[in-house]
Amino acid sequence: MSAQLNVALVVVVTALVLQRQMRARRLEAERRFWVLPVVLGAVALRDPQLLDRRDTAWSAVLVGSGLLAVLAAGSVWGWTVRIWREADGALWVRGTAATLAAWGGLIAIRFGLFGIGEVLHLRQSSSALLLGLAVLLLVRTLVVNWRARALEPPGPAAVPC
Repeated sequence: MSAQLNVALVVVVTALVLQRQMRARRLEAERRFWVLPVVLGAVALRDPQLLDRRDTAWSAVLVGSGLLAVLAAGSVWGWTVRIWREADGALWVRGTAATLAAWGGLIAIRFGLFGIGEVLHLRQSSSALLLGLAVLLLVRTLVVNWRARALEPPGPAAVPC
């Protein structure tokens, strides 16, 4: 896949995910939440130029740093989402202002890593962005699902005597 197409895919998926996260929506914990991250990750890992062959070590450090950043950001993002249970027992989720702040922080970190790569004269593949987005979505969903399971299920209705 071309670099421009990868970047466009990252921008579109990010916009769609952000838009969905800021709306209240029913949490479907049993859905196949892992499909999109696996597809994005597979597309990213197919790129033979994921690492700069001129300086593989620094390139790997930069990609690894980006992945550590998205692991942390995905965890933070998962903890900033508000989760509640409706009267019918359904779980609902919605992003908060802290969710937007987490996204802003991640974007700032990604720009910083890109700047470091430029200073080191590394060729940076757009596939690293795809791989990061895949990890971000997977970690965020795992955290939200884990938090949702911890919520007490609704108890039986009180029966008047």
